[in-house]
Amino acid sequence: MDLRQFRYFVAVAEERHFGRAAQRLSMTQPPLSQQIRALEASLGAPLFVRTNRSVELTAVGRQLLPEVRRILADADALPALAQGLAHGEVGTLSLGFVSTADYGILPPLLRQFGERYPRVRLQLLEATSDVQVEALMDGRIDAGLFIPPVPARYANELSYLPIVREPLMLALPAGRGDAGAEGHAADARSGQPGEAVSLADFADEPLVIFPRRVAPAFYDIIMGCYAALGLTPRVGQEAIQMQTIVSLVSAGMGVALVPQSLCHLRRTGVTYRALRETSTLIETGLLWRTAEVTPVLEGFLETARGVAHTPPGATLST
Repeated sequence: MDLRQFRYFVAVAEERHFGRAAQRLSMTQPPLSQQIRALEASLGAPLFVRTNRSVELTAVGRQLLPEVRRILADADALPALAQGLAHGEVGTLSLGFVSTADYGILPPLLRQFGERYPRVRLQLLEATSDVQVEALMDGRIDAGLFIPPVPARYANELSYLPIVREPLMLALPAGRGDAGAEGHAADARSGQPGEAVSLADFADEPLVIFPRRVAPAFYDIIMGCYAALGLTPRVGQEAIQMQTIVSLVSAGMGVALVPQSLCHLRRTGVTYRALRETSTLIETGLLWRTAEVTPVLEGFLETARGVAHTPPGATLST
């Protein structure tokens, strides 16, 4: 049994005549008849009822015909599919991302990738940086938008591309700060950051932050902002997701240092302030397994390189 026999079967079924089918297939009738008998033998069931004047499908033949047509259509589509896979135009990409990316780099990155590769299916997983690294090493995701650094023990197995660097902002409950309650409430409603403030003015406020084990580098940068001013923050609450941190701020549980992109999270009762001190940048980049760059992933990397940027005038903390 091979695809040629399936094509012969369809031709005879459609023509209802061996002679016309043979002419359509550019072959003689005896070899065609032999191939049909060989197909029937391999399937273990007759496909046609033959008379001197006509050829009709058996009940098995009638039910088999649409399935054979589907098989042939799939086979005909294989070359185009193979070319699409080879060029990264077809396939699946599993992507992890930290919650902060959802309010900054992730939407434009996905939009541009989708416009360039509309036939690639994306599987998204929101996860902290530490979880993404383990998912990469286990093969559960192909790449991840995460906050560096790359763990030293995986430095030879993982590659990293910086994509965006953004300053930290102070998220605080509306009504606190030097602008007065009315000004802060207006900022919270508009979702726009207000005038710059000094972190020292909020040193006594409880700090809402994530556990250090989740993203130690990010945690240390935040603590370093306080240390640079000779301050030691008082940790009030801990939460894993940035959305939860902002919610706790809106509930008056304290203040938080968040990436600038979180200003797009317009949560009632929260206002955002730039810091008067030198901007400290938080970096988000793309992480992937060095030895497993598929054509689909290469297309995603190319798109990521095109959207990579750093806010003007900012400096990266190391």
